[in-house]
Amino acid sequence: MISDVDSQAVDADLLRLARAQRADLRKALITLERALARPAPGIVPEWAERVHDALVELAAMFERHIAVTEGEDGFLAEIAEHSPRLINAVRRLTEEHKRIRAELASAIDHIRGLEPTAGEEAITAAREVVTTLINDLARHRQHGADLVYEAHAVDIGGDG
Repeated sequence: MISDVDSQAVDADLLRLARAQRADLRKALITLERALARPAPGIVPEWAERVHDALVELAAMFERHIAVTEGEDGFLAEIAEHSPRLINAVRRLTEEHKRIRAELASAIDHIRGLEPTAGEEAITAAREVVTTLINDLARHRQHGADLVYEAHAVDIGGDG
């Protein structure tokens, strides 16, 4: 059951901003997935450059996501203030931000470190690192959507 405090309407501007950054983050994830899926054997430098560029763009979008959600007037602060019962979920999301930030940096370093003559084993390892990151970001997006819904009964948008 949602209490009166929990059912407070979410700020329309904050919701619009969160949905926009969420859509940008999803687009960056799709771009990364496409770059990662391209063939790499024989063209490792070109493949690695595309994946690297997509990772850098995703990192920028993720920093924007953190600013929107963790900022003083962000969604997580708003939820913590109006739905204190959800404070543990808010903390979990901020911890996920730290972990995913580190995963992004590690993935960028991993791709940057690929030798131009990297073989199948190195390419597979690089793909595994990036695929793990993509999966963790997908789970994080779902955790965030679930939290917003639990706090406000508002679908922040699974498609965008």
